[in-house]
Amino acid sequence: MNTTYSSRPVVLCLSGHDPSGGAGLQADIEALIAQGCHAAPAVTALTVQDTVNVTDFRVLDREWVLAQANAVLADSTVAAVKLGMLGSLAMVDTVVELLSAHPHLPLVCDPVLRAGGGGRLGKDEVGYAMRERLLPLATIATPNLPEARILAELPEGTADECAEKLLPYVRHLLITGGHGDEHEIHNRLYSRDGQQHTWTCQRLPGSYHGSGCTLASALAGRLALGEQLQSAVRSALDYTWRTLRDAEQLGKGQYVPRRLPLDFCS
Repeated sequence: MNTTYSSRPVVLCLSGHDPSGGAGLQADIEALIAQGCHAAPAVTALTVQDTVNVTDFRVLDREWVLAQANAVLADSTVAAVKLGMLGSLAMVDTVVELLSAHPHLPLVCDPVLRAGGGGRLGKDEVGYAMRERLLPLATIATPNLPEARILAELPEGTADECAEKLLPYVRHLLITGGHGDEHEIHNRLYSRDGQQHTWTCQRLPGSYHGSGCTLASALAGRLALGEQLQSAVRSALDYTWRTLRDAEQLGKGQYVPRRLPLDFCS
């Protein structure tokens, strides 16, 4: 007798590894489990970082990244792709080559250029290459305002000004707030067809390590489950806010989002 098992949607994650476990692929894995998805993590870079900041990183060879991703794509029916840290111009080219062969897949691009503590995870030129070559392949990009300013080459730009500059490159753009001193946080979704949606949430008192990875992965998971874009953005924002509300101080620096329940194994 054959038993048929239902399976969770598989999301391919191309991201860096963070040994603190706060950001990067571990954030991707946990956030996707929480959405009811299965994460297939392909490592793009190794980092030396903790909850305070990043001190070094090494981007993997092109062949290794392609081999990891193609192994997953050949074996599983991938429902969505999430991009995180790429770290070099060569890695941008590698991922463009990979994804150009799978244009049907929903793609969430988190343009990781800075760690939570402010340290660089790639030169600004990497951001420009992502803008020119990767954003046109993406369903949605999820920069925070500092990253949007780098991508748009507008050092003091508002979210609206950055969106006007970036929408020719990407269909949908979610610019997250929280990096200024605003009392409420504004997360703004812009679409090329002119639609805009803003979600506001209460500012939490801490500073957080891995919040952007958490949001982008949760969003990729919601899209993999078949949720419509605007609804998926709201679901991912709500989930991410809860992980920050319940965050833990696991080191000497930023708080780490609690992405899974504490009674997970009970």
